[in-house]
Amino acid sequence: MYSTLQKITGGRPQLFAPVLAVFVGVCAAGAQDKITIRGSNTIGEELAPRLITEYKKNHATVSFDLEFKGTGYGIGALMGGYCDLAAASRPVLKEQETISQIHGVHFKEYIIGTYTVSILVNAANPVSNLTSNQVQSLFAGKIKNWKEVGGPDAPVHLFVRDPVSGTYLGFKEMAMGAQDFEEHVQLFTNYLAIADAVAKDPHGIGYTGLNLAPHEGTKAVAVEGVVPTAASVNGNKYPYARALRFYTDADKEPAKVKDFITFVLAPGGQQVLTQMGYAPKP
Repeated sequence: MYSTLQKITGGRPQLFAPVLAVFVGVCAAGAQDKITIRGSNTIGEELAPRLITEYKKNHATVSFDLEFKGTGYGIGALMGGYCDLAAASRPVLKEQETISQIHGVHFKEYIIGTYTVSILVNAANPVSNLTSNQVQSLFAGKIKNWKEVGGPDAPVHLFVRDPVSGTYLGFKEMAMGAQDFEEHVQLFTNYLAIADAVAKDPHGIGYTGLNLAPHEGTKAVAVEGVVPTAASVNGNKYPYARALRFYTDADKEPAKVKDFITFVLAPGGQQVLTQMGYAPKP
């Protein structure tokens, strides 16, 4: 930095201090305007980038440092003082609460919405309701013919997200009891591609967010008699739903972080969740 300042000031010492003050001010401002987020892949894969894009439209000077390796990673980073905000797809565990007290961290929780998946079948498929066990068996490959669940005598074609997506693991945890998918599933990089595939295949089944249920040529089936809607999710009736959370250290919550969270919980941020297929906060 010194050599750079020499060039700027032309080697004149009397100009060095004011320019140095500008450099220090810029660095300090950069640090003050950066929000560091760590945690859940479910939030980090698509939702967080979209929320940040919308937020920055009116907060252009704020930068974000993002890394998503799972909820536990985010909670650990927050306890260690390595991030401002932990993104979580589950509540803080009791043992994490105990450890946080040792570190002098007091978690402040914000529920920002709910990650939800809808089960889609082709519109021509007569199946309109499935039990949780049937969904699990279909995607695990234990049920291979639609006639086993009240459908036509035809093979089941499975469409799921690719393994690198957070929603691949999320669906396994919510609907599969952590079982593996059937070996010959067809993989897609986004929900829209899954919905399109189901629409074209009379024997297809897949899962999407709420925003694509239903999608033209498809229908969302009820699970245990409950149709996937924001109301059924927020009423704790639909089974495939998981609340998404932000955590901060209540004693050290920066104003910049509070402002971002306020945006996420406000109508503008909640609209982003709705557009992306999440159930907004009730």
